[in-house]
Amino acid sequence: MDLGLDGETVLVTASSSGLGRGCAESLVAEGANVTICGRDAARLADAESVVADAGPGDVLAVQADVTDPDSVENLVDATVAEYGGIDHLVTSAGGVPPGGFADLSDKQWYGAYDTLVMSLVWTVREAYPHLAESDAGSITCITSTSVREAIDDLLLSNAVRRGVIGLVKTVSREFAPQVRANAVLPGAHETARIEELIEAAIDRGEFADYEEGLADWASDIPLNRIGDPRELGDTVAFLASDRASFVNGVALPVDGGRLRS
Repeated sequence: MDLGLDGETVLVTASSSGLGRGCAESLVAEGANVTICGRDAARLADAESVVADAGPGDVLAVQADVTDPDSVENLVDATVAEYGGIDHLVTSAGGVPPGGFADLSDKQWYGAYDTLVMSLVWTVREAYPHLAESDAGSITCITSTSVREAIDDLLLSNAVRRGVIGLVKTVSREFAPQVRANAVLPGAHETARIEELIEAAIDRGEFADYEEGLADWASDIPLNRIGDPRELGDTVAFLASDRASFVNGVALPVDGGRLRS
């Protein structure tokens, strides 16, 4: 299926690894011009090479910290300077610390809010004028299935990410019809974040090794495996495309059927 994204410009935040990079790869494969970003210069350079090899689209790599509003402004400005505008915004963010209620400090709570919510606020604020000028403007926010069903030992994610869904649902009405806004709720995908969570569980004595932890993550998924980041990326590319032109304000799970609600 030709998604019609050839030559359109997409800004994908927090895309030097993991799900963000998977989305960038899928979009470049569809011929889109994609800006990727990350804080670590070496990791960003590696990601630029991988994403560029994924397809015919162009890639711009910009070192940026989405928890810094000035850095976000520079990121958007660099994208517009390179490509003349922004047609689609895909927002991702780094993971927040695991832990239960007694484990978490005020600093970690505020940090999680900046990482998961304010990074989105700052990016949408800067990108929206350009999205509104596009004939195809869309926003797709990558969040988590934790907004539907709480995940053990991930209190910060369970609590704070729900603000993203409220924001997306509200702007999907406020920005329409010029700009559509949707969210995707990824379940377990094989990323560095999953590795981090499994290693933390090993340290707590819950698993003997990584393979046991990976099998446990897959055990409640009807498809009997965890996802590949490109599978999420293909879903995000569809939502950005005109093929999804009547899809607005949704929170779409991409989790192999794990959610029961």
